[in-house]
Amino acid sequence: MVDSPKDEESDPQFGPALPLPEEVNIERASDLPPDQRAAADIIRHRVEAAYQKQPIVEPEFIAEAKAEAEPAEPLSKHQQFIFELAASGRPRHDIKAAWHEYYIGLSDEEKHQVWREFNEVHAQASKLLPITGRTQPPATQARTGRKVRSLTKAERVLAKHSRRLAGQAAARIPQRHRRPLKSLAFGVSIGAVVILITLFTFFNERFIAPFIQPSRNINTAQIITASAPVSTKPEIIIPKINVQIPVVYFVKSTEEAAVQQGLENGVVHYGDTAQPGENGNSVIVGHSASNIFNRGRYKFAFSLLNRLTTGDLFYLQKNGVRYTYRVYQTKVVKPTQVSVLAPQAKPAVATLITCDPPGANSNRLVVVGEQISPDPGRNRAASGQNKIATTTTESLPGPAPSLWSRIVNWFTD
Repeated sequence: MVDSPKDEESDPQFGPALPLPEEVNIERASDLPPDQRAAADIIRHRVEAAYQKQPIVEPEFIAEAKAEAEPAEPLSKHQQFIFELAASGRPRHDIKAAWHEYYIGLSDEEKHQVWREFNEVHAQASKLLPITGRTQPPATQARTGRKVRSLTKAERVLAKHSRRLAGQAAARIPQRHRRPLKSLAFGVSIGAVVILITLFTFFNERFIAPFIQPSRNINTAQIITASAPVSTKPEIIIPKINVQIPVVYFVKSTEEAAVQQGLENGVVHYGDTAQPGENGNSVIVGHSASNIFNRGRYKFAFSLLNRLTTGDLFYLQKNGVRYTYRVYQTKVVKPTQVSVLAPQAKPAVATLITCDPPGANSNRLVVVGEQISPDPGRNRAASGQNKIATTTTESLPGPAPSLWSRIVNWFTD
């Protein structure tokens, strides 16, 4: 049973002047009229029942704590000695030294008695916790109803830091696993992109280009004839392969980039070579095949140039005059054979140059024709001396940069 209210008031665990609920209810209930006294009694009984079901302190702990605070058995001489020594107010190190001297002077039997008393006291302390201002009664586990010993401050601090370290370790483990996965995914993605670009470049050059450039198996029936009216626009006409496209003049630089830019608008009159109607060598360069990503409408201007043979005719139109040339020489040379840019044995010639095989940079196809109309004897002297073309050119103009070359140049520049 729970201790009486009087005992609870004398215990320092409770407030010094708190009135008990039943005393308050009794005093107030006596002043109530008879019709309300029944309701007050019901409320008082419910409050008492609530306190009886959920006591603030379990009775057995109060009884055991008081029994331990006031032991029934008298202290032994060893316990009495340490009790008086602790109450003497001496410094702690003096107390330890005095107890050590006392313990050394004991017989073996008395020393065993000291240890037995020590173990008995601590065995009781491990079962029951005294109700003081520094400790709390054991908590009760919700599921099993077993009493759980409260943790000390050192144990709580250790548990807190253990949980924090465990959380940090758990947070780092996924990162170590994710980092290689991210690196692997990045590497696989880059590899896939490189493979796709390489395959696309290969298929573009070998398979897609033939579908875009003029077919080599078409009927060669001439659609463009020499009887067509002369245009004031500079053009080249090759009836055998049905070519009639613009000629870009005045690209004076022999730099590859400048020539490639001019080829976007047609075929290019190269450097300071002779103009049509002048004595000398008039050099015209054009693409035979190109990447579909390259700009311009004339990527395949000279794709069928290898069909020209000795005796075939082609025409250059400029300033409203049509100049007729007859092919007398075709050959394949290396890109470094720049001598084809120099004046030839015949007084007035036109040289057509393109890549061979179409779109490749390995060789150049050169087609040379001599002027037969108008009479070359009435030609002007060459305005240029082919010095820029022959002295500054190290390699004949080639194909436009492929997609792969553009990507490599973009990273290296």
